[in-house]
Amino acid sequence: MVDVAIFDYGAGNIFSLKTSLEKNGATVDVITSFDQTKNYSGLLLPGVGNFDPAIRSIRDYSATKFSEFVQNKIPVLGICLGMEMFFKQSEEGKEQGLDVINGEVVLLPENMKIPHMGWNSLQIKRDSTILNGVDDGSWVYFVHSYRIKPTDEKIIVADADYGIQVPAVVENGIFYGTQFHPEKSGKVGSLIIKNFLRVCKK
Repeated sequence: MVDVAIFDYGAGNIFSLKTSLEKNGATVDVITSFDQTKNYSGLLLPGVGNFDPAIRSIRDYSATKFSEFVQNKIPVLGICLGMEMFFKQSEEGKEQGLDVINGEVVLLPENMKIPHMGWNSLQIKRDSTILNGVDDGSWVYFVHSYRIKPTDEKIIVADADYGIQVPAVVENGIFYGTQFHPEKSGKVGSLIIKNFLRVCKK
């Protein structure tokens, strides 16, 4: 078993994510502060809520800083909003993000229906830990209004094509991110969760 924590911003239902992790063999705690004595093998930032309130819940309600909790060694999976918070700033809000990956978050183009909701296929760009065993062209479920723009595009391991290329998966050191919701993406999503938990076991 691997012990992981989901950080709850207090913004929405994280039951499906918790269930998916447990089905793949994890012991899961839902936390609202980084002031924990328990040592976790992984941390998940879920994809519910809005940028500013979520960042404030991470920054303002713990004596322990995010960086101190992670210690540059605990793998972190950011899902949708959770991944967007890895960056310094977002057009969704005014607060500064976690700034662990260089770049920004911008609104999807005006000619697209926003929020974008639905199944899209992954265009895998390179081998990656989190997509191990996932086939190019696999379908996953997106619900979002914003997209990331990393300074270093080498961290993007898969895109989705909406008429424009939208980064779908990133890997940068201990930080893993998906713009889609693996917990709502069937067998493919379950495999991605399983791959992340394998990273946490190392």
